[in-house]
Amino acid sequence: MRLIPSAATLDETFRALRHRNFRLFWIGQMISLIGTWMQSVAQGWLMHRITNSPMMLGLLGFVQFLPVMVFALPAGVIADHMDKRKLLYITQGFFLLQAGALAALVTFGVIKAWMVLALAFAFGVFNSFDLPLRQSFLVEMVGKADLPNAIALNSAAFNAARVLGPAIAGVLVASIGEAGCFWLNALSYVAVLVGLAMIELEVRAPAVPQDTLEKLAEGVRYAWGVTAIRNLLVLLALTAGIGFQYMVLLPVYARDILHGDARMYGLLVSAFGVGSLLAAFWMTRPMSRWDLRHQLLIGLASAGFGMAGFAWSRLPALTMAMGFLAGFGLILYVASTNTLLQLTTEDRFRGRIMSLYTLMFVGTSPLGALISGGLAQRWGAPIATSFCAVVLLAGALWVSARLRVLRALEAAQAPPPAHDLPAAEPERVG
Repeated sequence: MRLIPSAATLDETFRALRHRNFRLFWIGQMISLIGTWMQSVAQGWLMHRITNSPMMLGLLGFVQFLPVMVFALPAGVIADHMDKRKLLYITQGFFLLQAGALAALVTFGVIKAWMVLALAFAFGVFNSFDLPLRQSFLVEMVGKADLPNAIALNSAAFNAARVLGPAIAGVLVASIGEAGCFWLNALSYVAVLVGLAMIELEVRAPAVPQDTLEKLAEGVRYAWGVTAIRNLLVLLALTAGIGFQYMVLLPVYARDILHGDARMYGLLVSAFGVGSLLAAFWMTRPMSRWDLRHQLLIGLASAGFGMAGFAWSRLPALTMAMGFLAGFGLILYVASTNTLLQLTTEDRFRGRIMSLYTLMFVGTSPLGALISGGLAQRWGAPIATSFCAVVLLAGALWVSARLRVLRALEAAQAPPPAHDLPAAEPERVG
Protein backbone atom coordinates (compact mmCIF):
# COMPACT_ATOMS: atom_id res chain seq x y z
CA MET A 1 0.00 0.00 0.00
CA ARG A 2 1.34 3.42 -0.97
CA LEU A 3 1.23 5.73 2.06
CA ILE A 4 3.00 8.70 0.47
CA PRO A 5 1.21 10.26 -2.52
CA SER A 6 3.13 10.05 -5.79
CA ALA A 7 4.16 13.14 -7.72
CA ALA A 8 1.48 12.33 -10.30
CA THR A 9 -1.18 12.09 -7.60
CA LEU A 10 -0.17 15.41 -6.07
CA ASP A 11 -0.12 17.05 -9.51
CA GLU A 12 -3.67 15.82 -10.11
CA THR A 13 -4.84 16.96 -6.67
CA PHE A 14 -3.50 20.51 -7.16
CA ARG A 15 -3.86 20.73 -10.94
CA ALA A 16 -5.85 24.00 -10.91
CA LEU A 17 -2.86 25.71 -9.28
CA ARG A 18 -0.95 25.26 -12.54
CA HIS A 19 -2.89 28.30 -13.75
CA ARG A 20 -0.95 31.40 -12.69
CA ASN A 21 -4.04 33.55 -12.27
CA PHE A 22 -5.75 31.05 -10.02
CA ARG A 23 -2.56 30.53 -8.04
CA LEU A 24 -2.35 34.28 -7.28
CA PHE A 25 -6.04 34.44 -6.42
CA TRP A 26 -5.87 31.32 -4.23
CA ILE A 27 -2.87 32.51 -2.18
CA GLY A 28 -4.46 35.91 -1.58
CA GLN A 29 -7.74 34.31 -0.58
CA MET A 30 -5.98 31.90 1.78
CA ILE A 31 -4.32 34.74 3.68
CA SER A 32 -7.48 36.84 3.77
CA LEU A 33 -9.69 33.96 4.88
CA ILE A 34 -7.48 33.29 7.89
CA GLY A 35 -8.12 36.88 8.93
CA THR A 36 -11.85 36.56 8.22
CA TRP A 37 -12.15 33.51 10.47
CA MET A 38 -10.19 35.30 13.17
CA GLN A 39 -12.68 38.17 12.98
CA SER A 40 -15.66 35.81 13.00
CA VAL A 41 -14.49 34.13 16.21
CA ALA A 42 -13.58 37.40 17.90
CA GLN A 43 -16.88 39.01 16.85
CA GLY A 44 -18.98 36.18 18.30
CA TRP A 45 -16.97 36.17 21.52
CA LEU A 46 -17.24 39.96 21.79
CA MET A 47 -21.03 39.89 21.42
CA HIS A 48 -21.44 37.12 24.00
CA ARG A 49 -19.08 38.92 26.40
CA ILE A 50 -20.93 42.23 26.29
CA THR A 51 -24.51 40.82 26.21
CA ASN A 52 -24.32 37.28 27.70
CA SER A 53 -27.34 36.41 25.52
CA PRO A 54 -27.78 33.46 23.09
CA MET A 55 -30.55 35.43 21.42
CA MET A 56 -28.13 38.28 20.64
CA LEU A 57 -25.82 35.74 18.99
CA GLY A 58 -28.75 34.66 16.85
CA LEU A 59 -29.50 38.30 16.04
CA LEU A 60 -25.87 38.84 15.05
CA GLY A 61 -26.12 35.97 12.57
CA PHE A 62 -29.44 37.34 11.34
CA VAL A 63 -28.22 40.85 10.52
CA GLN A 64 -24.96 39.62 8.96
CA PHE A 65 -26.71 37.32 6.49
CA LEU A 66 -29.97 39.24 5.98
CA PRO A 67 -28.56 41.37 3.09
CA VAL A 68 -27.89 38.21 1.09
CA MET A 69 -31.64 37.62 0.92
CA VAL A 70 -32.08 41.03 -0.72
CA PHE A 71 -28.98 41.46 -2.88
CA ALA A 72 -27.82 37.97 -3.89
CA LEU A 73 -29.97 37.71 -7.02
CA PRO A 74 -29.21 41.20 -8.41
CA ALA A 75 -25.54 40.45 -7.66
CA GLY A 76 -25.72 37.46 -9.98
CA VAL A 77 -26.98 39.61 -12.86
CA ILE A 78 -24.14 42.07 -12.25
CA ALA A 79 -21.60 39.23 -12.10
CA ASP A 80 -22.78 37.99 -15.52
CA HIS A 81 -22.44 41.40 -17.19
CA MET A 82 -19.56 43.32 -15.58
CA ASP A 83 -15.82 42.94 -15.01
CA LYS A 84 -15.62 40.60 -12.03
CA ARG A 85 -12.09 41.59 -11.06
CA LYS A 86 -12.96 45.30 -10.82
CA LEU A 87 -15.98 44.50 -8.67
CA LEU A 88 -13.82 42.31 -6.41
CA TYR A 89 -11.52 45.29 -5.85
CA ILE A 90 -14.54 47.16 -4.49
CA THR A 91 -15.88 44.40 -2.24
CA GLN A 92 -12.48 43.42 -0.83
CA GLY A 93 -11.56 47.07 -0.25
CA PHE A 94 -14.76 47.60 1.71
CA PHE A 95 -14.06 44.55 3.86
CA LEU A 96 -10.72 46.12 4.77
CA LEU A 97 -12.46 49.33 5.89
CA GLN A 98 -15.13 47.41 7.82
CA ALA A 99 -12.55 45.38 9.74
CA GLY A 100 -10.56 48.54 10.47
CA ALA A 101 -13.63 50.33 11.84
CA LEU A 102 -14.48 47.40 14.11
CA ALA A 103 -10.87 47.23 15.32
CA ALA A 104 -10.78 50.97 16.10
CA LEU A 105 -14.04 50.90 18.06
CA VAL A 106 -12.82 48.03 20.24
CA THR A 107 -9.33 49.53 20.64
CA PHE A 108 -10.75 52.83 21.94
CA GLY A 109 -13.22 51.05 24.22
CA VAL A 110 -16.39 52.57 22.77
CA ILE A 111 -17.87 49.42 21.20
CA LYS A 112 -21.56 48.69 21.84
CA ALA A 113 -23.74 45.78 20.79
CA TRP A 114 -25.60 47.90 18.23
CA MET A 115 -22.28 48.90 16.64
CA VAL A 116 -21.30 45.24 16.22
CA LEU A 117 -24.70 44.58 14.62
CA ALA A 118 -24.44 47.59 12.30
CA LEU A 119 -20.96 46.65 11.06
CA ALA A 120 -22.04 43.02 10.63
CA PHE A 121 -24.95 44.20 8.49
CA ALA A 122 -22.61 46.36 6.37
CA PHE A 123 -20.32 43.36 5.91
CA GLY A 124 -23.32 41.32 4.78
CA VAL A 125 -24.29 43.85 2.11
CA PHE A 126 -20.93 43.65 0.34
CA ASN A 127 -20.63 39.92 1.00
CA SER A 128 -23.85 39.48 -0.99
CA PHE A 129 -21.98 40.69 -4.08
CA ASP A 130 -18.59 39.18 -3.23
CA LEU A 131 -19.72 35.56 -2.88
CA PRO A 132 -21.24 35.03 -6.37
CA LEU A 133 -18.45 37.12 -7.89
CA ARG A 134 -15.73 34.88 -6.46
CA GLN A 135 -17.56 31.68 -7.40
CA SER A 136 -18.25 32.72 -11.01
CA PHE A 137 -14.73 34.21 -11.39
CA LEU A 138 -13.11 30.79 -11.03
CA VAL A 139 -14.01 29.56 -14.50
CA GLU A 140 -12.35 32.64 -16.07
CA MET A 141 -9.05 31.70 -14.42
CA VAL A 142 -8.96 27.94 -14.99
CA GLY A 143 -11.50 27.03 -17.68
CA LYS A 144 -14.17 24.34 -17.46
CA ALA A 145 -11.79 21.37 -17.51
CA ASP A 146 -10.15 22.31 -14.21
CA LEU A 147 -13.21 24.00 -12.68
CA PRO A 148 -14.19 21.14 -10.30
CA ASN A 149 -10.62 21.04 -8.97
CA ALA A 150 -10.56 24.83 -8.57
CA ILE A 151 -13.84 24.69 -6.60
CA ALA A 152 -12.41 21.97 -4.37
CA LEU A 153 -9.14 23.86 -3.80
CA ASN A 154 -11.09 27.05 -3.07
CA SER A 155 -13.03 25.09 -0.47
CA ALA A 156 -9.77 23.68 0.88
CA ALA A 157 -8.39 27.20 1.34
CA PHE A 158 -11.57 28.26 3.12
CA ASN A 159 -11.39 25.34 5.50
CA ALA A 160 -7.64 25.47 6.08
CA ALA A 161 -8.25 29.05 7.17
CA ARG A 162 -11.11 27.76 9.28
CA VAL A 163 -8.59 25.64 11.18
CA LEU A 164 -5.83 28.22 11.54
CA GLY A 165 -7.87 31.40 11.99
CA PRO A 166 -9.95 30.33 15.01
CA ALA A 167 -6.97 28.73 16.74
CA ILE A 168 -4.99 31.97 16.38
CA ALA A 169 -8.02 34.04 17.38
CA GLY A 170 -8.58 31.98 20.53
CA VAL A 171 -5.04 32.70 21.70
CA LEU A 172 -5.18 36.38 20.76
CA VAL A 173 -8.60 37.04 22.33
CA ALA A 174 -7.54 35.35 25.55
CA SER A 175 -4.24 37.25 25.71
CA ILE A 176 -4.74 40.71 24.16
CA GLY A 177 -8.48 40.94 23.43
CA GLU A 178 -10.63 41.01 20.31
CA ALA A 179 -9.11 44.12 18.72
CA GLY A 180 -5.91 42.32 17.64
CA CYS A 181 -7.96 39.89 15.53
CA PHE A 182 -9.83 42.72 13.84
CA TRP A 183 -6.61 44.65 13.01
CA LEU A 184 -4.96 41.55 11.54
CA ASN A 185 -8.03 40.82 9.45
CA ALA A 186 -7.96 44.34 8.01
CA LEU A 187 -4.32 43.83 7.06
CA SER A 188 -5.03 40.45 5.44
CA TYR A 189 -7.19 42.01 2.71
CA VAL A 190 -4.08 43.65 1.28
CA ALA A 191 -2.99 40.18 0.08
CA VAL A 192 -6.20 39.80 -1.95
CA LEU A 193 -5.89 43.25 -3.51
CA VAL A 194 -2.28 42.60 -4.50
CA GLY A 195 -3.19 39.22 -5.99
CA LEU A 196 -6.03 40.73 -8.02
CA ALA A 197 -3.68 43.42 -9.34
CA MET A 198 -1.21 40.77 -10.57
CA ILE A 199 -3.79 38.64 -12.40
CA GLU A 200 -3.63 38.85 -16.20
CA LEU A 201 -6.88 38.27 -18.09
CA GLU A 202 -8.09 38.95 -21.61
CA VAL A 203 -9.58 42.43 -21.92
CA ARG A 204 -13.36 42.31 -22.10
CA ALA A 205 -15.95 45.02 -22.36
CA PRO A 206 -19.11 43.63 -20.75
CA ALA A 207 -22.02 45.99 -20.28
CA VAL A 208 -24.72 46.03 -17.65
CA PRO A 209 -28.03 45.22 -19.35
CA GLN A 210 -30.84 47.71 -19.16
CA ASP A 211 -33.43 45.03 -18.41
CA THR A 212 -31.90 43.83 -15.13
CA LEU A 213 -35.20 42.55 -13.76
CA GLU A 214 -35.86 40.55 -16.90
CA LYS A 215 -32.34 39.07 -16.77
CA LEU A 216 -32.95 38.18 -13.14
CA ALA A 217 -36.28 36.56 -13.95
CA GLU A 218 -34.66 34.69 -16.85
CA GLY A 219 -32.09 33.19 -14.49
CA VAL A 220 -34.76 32.12 -11.99
CA ARG A 221 -36.85 30.55 -14.77
CA TYR A 222 -33.80 28.68 -16.02
CA ALA A 223 -32.99 27.34 -12.54
CA TRP A 224 -36.58 26.30 -11.91
CA GLY A 225 -36.92 24.71 -15.34
CA VAL A 226 -33.91 22.40 -14.94
CA THR A 227 -35.01 19.73 -12.47
CA ALA A 228 -31.47 18.94 -11.35
CA ILE A 229 -30.66 22.56 -10.50
CA ARG A 230 -34.02 23.12 -8.80
CA ASN A 231 -33.62 20.05 -6.57
CA LEU A 232 -30.09 20.97 -5.55
CA LEU A 233 -31.02 24.57 -4.68
CA VAL A 234 -34.19 23.75 -2.72
CA LEU A 235 -32.41 21.09 -0.68
CA LEU A 236 -29.54 23.49 0.02
CA ALA A 237 -31.96 26.18 1.21
CA LEU A 238 -33.58 23.84 3.74
CA THR A 239 -30.46 22.14 5.04
CA ALA A 240 -28.16 25.19 5.07
CA GLY A 241 -30.76 27.66 6.28
CA ILE A 242 -31.76 25.64 9.32
CA GLY A 243 -29.27 22.81 9.72
CA PHE A 244 -25.99 24.74 9.41
CA GLN A 245 -26.50 27.11 12.34
CA TYR A 246 -23.90 25.58 14.67
CA MET A 247 -21.55 28.61 14.51
CA VAL A 248 -24.14 30.89 16.11
CA LEU A 249 -24.08 28.99 19.41
CA LEU A 250 -20.42 27.96 19.69
CA PRO A 251 -19.64 30.75 22.22
CA VAL A 252 -22.39 29.28 24.44
CA TYR A 253 -20.89 25.79 24.23
CA ALA A 254 -17.38 27.06 24.95
CA ARG A 255 -18.26 29.41 27.79
CA ASP A 256 -21.41 28.05 29.44
CA ILE A 257 -21.50 24.30 28.70
CA LEU A 258 -17.82 23.32 28.62
CA HIS A 259 -16.83 26.18 31.00
CA GLY A 260 -13.89 27.26 28.87
CA ASP A 261 -12.48 30.56 27.64
CA ALA A 262 -11.79 32.03 24.20
CA ARG A 263 -9.16 29.34 23.59
CA MET A 264 -11.84 26.66 23.95
CA TYR A 265 -14.05 28.60 21.55
CA GLY A 266 -11.24 28.73 19.00
CA LEU A 267 -10.61 25.00 19.38
CA LEU A 268 -14.27 24.18 18.80
CA VAL A 269 -14.35 26.21 15.59
CA SER A 270 -11.05 24.64 14.50
CA ALA A 271 -12.43 21.13 15.14
CA PHE A 272 -15.19 21.78 12.61
CA GLY A 273 -12.53 23.27 10.36
CA VAL A 274 -10.25 20.21 10.45
CA GLY A 275 -13.13 17.99 9.35
CA SER A 276 -14.07 20.47 6.66
CA LEU A 277 -10.50 20.65 5.41
CA LEU A 278 -10.31 16.88 5.07
CA ALA A 279 -13.57 16.91 3.09
CA ALA A 280 -12.28 19.68 0.84
CA PHE A 281 -9.14 17.71 -0.04
CA TRP A 282 -11.26 14.60 -0.54
CA MET A 283 -13.21 16.57 -3.14
CA THR A 284 -10.06 17.30 -5.18
CA ARG A 285 -10.22 13.73 -6.55
CA PRO A 286 -11.68 13.23 -10.03
CA MET A 287 -15.28 12.09 -9.54
CA SER A 288 -18.16 11.15 -11.78
CA ARG A 289 -21.57 12.74 -11.39
CA TRP A 290 -22.80 9.66 -9.57
CA ASP A 291 -19.85 9.93 -7.20
CA LEU A 292 -20.85 13.53 -6.48
CA ARG A 293 -24.47 12.53 -5.91
CA HIS A 294 -23.38 9.99 -3.34
CA GLN A 295 -21.28 12.65 -1.60
CA LEU A 296 -24.51 14.60 -1.01
CA LEU A 297 -25.94 11.66 0.96
CA ILE A 298 -22.74 10.87 2.87
CA GLY A 299 -22.21 14.54 3.69
CA LEU A 300 -25.69 15.19 5.08
CA ALA A 301 -25.73 11.96 7.09
CA SER A 302 -22.27 12.62 8.58
CA ALA A 303 -23.18 16.20 9.43
CA GLY A 304 -26.46 15.18 11.06
CA PHE A 305 -24.93 12.49 13.28
CA GLY A 306 -22.00 14.75 14.13
CA MET A 307 -24.27 17.63 15.16
CA ALA A 308 -26.40 15.33 17.32
CA GLY A 309 -23.33 14.04 19.16
CA PHE A 310 -21.92 17.56 19.50
CA ALA A 311 -25.15 18.78 21.07
CA TRP A 312 -25.10 16.38 24.02
CA SER A 313 -21.42 15.74 24.67
CA ARG A 314 -19.97 17.26 27.83
CA LEU A 315 -16.41 16.02 27.30
CA PRO A 316 -14.23 18.50 25.36
CA ALA A 317 -12.42 15.77 23.41
CA LEU A 318 -15.67 14.06 22.36
CA THR A 319 -17.28 17.41 21.55
CA MET A 320 -14.40 18.28 19.22
CA ALA A 321 -14.54 14.81 17.62
CA MET A 322 -18.24 15.28 16.87
CA GLY A 323 -17.47 18.74 15.53
CA PHE A 324 -14.87 17.17 13.25
CA LEU A 325 -17.45 14.70 11.88
CA ALA A 326 -20.05 17.43 11.37
CA GLY A 327 -17.55 19.72 9.64
CA PHE A 328 -16.48 16.90 7.33
CA GLY A 329 -20.06 16.20 6.33
CA LEU A 330 -21.08 19.80 5.86
CA ILE A 331 -18.30 20.62 3.39
CA LEU A 332 -18.63 17.30 1.59
CA TYR A 333 -22.27 18.17 0.95
CA VAL A 334 -21.78 21.87 0.09
CA ALA A 335 -18.79 21.34 -2.21
CA SER A 336 -20.59 18.52 -4.04
CA THR A 337 -23.64 20.76 -4.49
CA ASN A 338 -21.48 23.60 -5.83
CA THR A 339 -19.67 21.32 -8.29
CA LEU A 340 -22.87 19.67 -9.54
CA LEU A 341 -24.48 23.06 -10.09
CA GLN A 342 -21.52 24.46 -12.02
CA LEU A 343 -21.19 21.34 -14.19
CA THR A 344 -24.89 21.47 -15.07
CA THR A 345 -25.24 25.23 -15.66
CA GLU A 346 -24.83 26.90 -19.06
CA ASP A 347 -22.07 29.51 -19.09
CA ARG A 348 -24.40 32.44 -19.80
CA PHE A 349 -26.34 31.73 -16.60
CA ARG A 350 -23.37 30.95 -14.35
CA GLY A 351 -23.32 34.21 -12.38
CA ARG A 352 -27.06 34.08 -11.77
CA ILE A 353 -27.02 30.42 -10.71
CA MET A 354 -24.13 31.15 -8.36
CA SER A 355 -26.14 34.03 -6.91
CA LEU A 356 -29.03 31.61 -6.34
CA TYR A 357 -26.54 29.22 -4.73
CA THR A 358 -25.41 32.07 -2.47
CA LEU A 359 -29.02 32.94 -1.66
CA MET A 360 -29.88 29.35 -0.72
CA PHE A 361 -26.61 28.72 1.13
CA VAL A 362 -26.14 32.03 2.96
CA GLY A 363 -29.32 34.02 2.37
CA THR A 364 -31.47 31.50 4.22
CA SER A 365 -29.22 31.75 7.28
CA PRO A 366 -30.95 34.78 8.90
CA LEU A 367 -34.09 32.76 9.57
CA GLY A 368 -32.07 29.79 10.77
CA ALA A 369 -29.94 31.97 13.05
CA LEU A 370 -33.03 33.47 14.69
CA ILE A 371 -34.61 30.04 15.12
CA SER A 372 -31.40 28.64 16.60
CA GLY A 373 -30.90 31.61 18.94
CA GLY A 374 -34.56 31.59 20.01
CA LEU A 375 -34.58 27.85 20.74
CA ALA A 376 -31.35 28.16 22.70
CA GLN A 377 -32.70 31.11 24.70
CA ARG A 378 -35.87 29.16 25.59
CA TRP A 379 -34.73 25.54 25.92
CA GLY A 380 -30.92 25.63 25.75
CA ALA A 381 -28.25 25.23 23.10
CA PRO A 382 -28.36 21.38 22.98
CA ILE A 383 -32.04 21.41 21.96
CA ALA A 384 -31.37 24.03 19.29
CA THR A 385 -28.43 22.07 17.85
CA SER A 386 -30.41 18.82 17.96
CA PHE A 387 -33.09 20.48 15.85
CA CYS A 388 -30.40 21.35 13.29
CA ALA A 389 -29.26 17.70 13.31
CA VAL A 390 -32.82 16.46 12.64
CA VAL A 391 -33.09 18.76 9.60
CA LEU A 392 -29.79 17.47 8.19
CA LEU A 393 -30.76 13.82 8.68
CA ALA A 394 -34.13 14.46 7.03
CA GLY A 395 -32.23 15.89 4.06
CA ALA A 396 -30.10 12.74 3.92
CA LEU A 397 -33.24 10.57 3.82
CA TRP A 398 -34.63 12.63 0.92
CA VAL A 399 -31.37 12.30 -1.06
CA SER A 400 -31.36 8.54 -0.45
CA ALA A 401 -34.90 8.25 -1.82
CA ARG A 402 -34.04 10.48 -4.79
CA LEU A 403 -30.99 8.39 -5.68
CA ARG A 404 -33.14 5.25 -5.77
CA VAL A 405 -35.56 6.99 -8.15
CA LEU A 406 -32.72 8.10 -10.44
CA ARG A 407 -31.25 4.59 -10.48
CA ALA A 408 -34.63 3.14 -11.44
CA LEU A 409 -35.13 5.73 -14.19
CA GLU A 410 -31.70 5.08 -15.67
CA ALA A 411 -32.24 1.32 -15.53
CA ALA A 412 -35.59 1.68 -17.33
CA GLN A 413 -34.05 3.87 -20.03
CA ALA A 414 -30.91 1.78 -20.51
CA PRO A 415 -30.55 0.43 -24.10
CA PRO A 416 -29.94 -3.27 -24.69
CA PRO A 417 -26.22 -4.13 -24.59
CA ALA A 418 -24.58 -3.83 -27.99
CA HIS A 419 -21.12 -2.76 -29.04
CA ASP A 420 -22.37 -0.76 -32.01
CA LEU A 421 -24.79 1.54 -30.10
CA PRO A 422 -23.97 5.26 -30.17
CA ALA A 423 -22.64 6.91 -27.00
CA ALA A 424 -25.28 8.12 -24.58
CA GLU A 425 -25.99 11.80 -24.16
CA PRO A 426 -24.34 13.41 -21.11
CA GLU A 427 -26.54 12.91 -18.04
CA ARG A 428 -28.13 15.73 -16.12
CA VAL A 429 -27.29 16.04 -12.47
CA GLY A 430 -29.98 15.82 -9.79
